[in-house]
Amino acid sequence: MTTMGKNQRAIYAAGDWHVDDGTASDGSGRRPHHNPVRRVFAAEYKLSILAEYDACSESGEKGAILRREGLYSSLITDWRRQHRQGLLKAAMGRSDGGRGGPSLSELAKLRAENERLRLKLAQAEAIIEVQGKVHALLEEISKSATTNDD
Repeated sequence: MTTMGKNQRAIYAAGDWHVDDGTASDGSGRRPHHNPVRRVFAAEYKLSILAEYDACSESGEKGAILRREGLYSSLITDWRRQHRQGLLKAAMGRSDGGRGGPSLSELAKLRAENERLRLKLAQAEAIIEVQGKVHALLEEISKSATTNDD
């Protein structure tokens, strides 16, 4: 008859075969993280993974990339949406109030202000050009008036 240790009896009596022995499940011997850290991906990384993922033609290649990189298919979907909206190039935040950059509403306000300032600049440049022409014309009139008086 085999004697079970105290820990073994607890495992068999628990009725749940999930055992947390304090080591990582990958066999590395490291302690698992109990406070997970949110990963942040650079825009360049997202674009490179999207390009590699979209280039896959063989069965199972896409899943292999996701496993290799530790990603979920939902991230690929999010990244595609961000790419379509032009957010990956500027590395903006995901949604209104998100971290990592201005919110979408703030971005829209900044774009509108940028357009307004572009129009104002074009108007000011046109005014300066007209002022230059008026100045040149007045100089010509002044010169012709002084030569006529002599």
